[in-house]
Amino acid sequence: MQAQEYIDLESQYGAHNYHPLDVVIDRAEGAWVYDVEGKRYLDCLAAYSAVNQGHCHPKILQTLEEQARKVTLTSRAFRNAQLPMLCKDLHDLTGFDMVLPMNSGTEAVETAIKVARKWGYKIKGVPQDKAEIIVCANNFHGRTVTIVGFSTDDQYRDGFGPFAPGFKVIPYGDAEALRNAITPNTCAFLVEPIQGEAGILIPLEGFLREAAEICQRNRVLLMTDEIQSGLGRTGKLFAYMHEGITPDVLIVGKALAGGYYPVSAVLASSEIMGVITPGDHGSTFGGNPLGCAIARTALRVLIEEKMVERSAELGTYFLSRLRSLRSAAIKEVRGKGLWIGIELHGKARPCCEALKDEGILCKETHDHVIRIGPPLVVTREELDWAFERIAKVMEENR
Repeated sequence: MQAQEYIDLESQYGAHNYHPLDVVIDRAEGAWVYDVEGKRYLDCLAAYSAVNQGHCHPKILQTLEEQARKVTLTSRAFRNAQLPMLCKDLHDLTGFDMVLPMNSGTEAVETAIKVARKWGYKIKGVPQDKAEIIVCANNFHGRTVTIVGFSTDDQYRDGFGPFAPGFKVIPYGDAEALRNAITPNTCAFLVEPIQGEAGILIPLEGFLREAAEICQRNRVLLMTDEIQSGLGRTGKLFAYMHEGITPDVLIVGKALAGGYYPVSAVLASSEIMGVITPGDHGSTFGGNPLGCAIARTALRVLIEEKMVERSAELGTYFLSRLRSLRSAAIKEVRGKGLWIGIELHGKARPCCEALKDEGILCKETHDHVIRIGPPLVVTREELDWAFERIAKVMEENR
């Protein structure tokens, strides 16, 4: 079948909840994908950071095949031999006491909200049903009704109310607003260290450090959503490390399983996670042996192959090159590690379509920003190749 035939089938039989670029990917390897007609593209999105380790990493593939032949799912009604090992691996890697495994990033955020609220009631002493969680404007934490209820994007909310109470919104990066928003009923501050969906928005240096101090002084949990920013994307294992702090609750997903399987997790101290008891929360697939085995290998290759260090080195290099562009179309280039946003004066979609024609796949976000985040296995030579094509498109679309 040709690409247009696939596109027509999806348009006819699939819900129209996405507006993808019209490229039909058939296979992938490393930093490259290939469409059904054989054309090769440099992937500069990495499935929104889910394939930091590169497409079809052979070591993760080997683990998937080996574990799939043994046992894939037991439910949490029984124990399996992979979950405890993943929990220990995450503890050894991050220092957090305990792990609650889930599947999607959205599920992990929902889990963190439940943990924070119950901690507020059982440990902090917040009156029942009065718990408050502070979030930031332009946040993106997922798509459930609870989460879109505290989004500031009108489209995410339109048609889905009524929404759950208990959330306050403050401007992103405003420590003074955080300080003023806290009340005795505040149990947590949920924040992305860098806002990806909003356009790779990076707060002023010191914001997260000050937020951590404010939360600590007021006995409020600092919960960092590192689903996109974590696991090497910004040049550190986690983006909060750029500020030299440690959150009370860490939310991870996407690259945790290297693109092979949906695996997410919430990490916290034993005091915080200890409020969860049997029956409080669960997931049939969360913590399944196949997902856990894959996640263990995905973490191992990330560290052993020094992908975090590659992200820091190549990100600095590529950001410098992109900032050298003198196109009238560009308003700002910003980023950290291999997570870069090119904000334009005009619409970003036409540029993304033009880049597709040049052999580069990236995606617009919030209309005016081109988001660039290739797999961390990308090479300097591949980035140079991409730069020449980005420069060409910027010149043609100014």
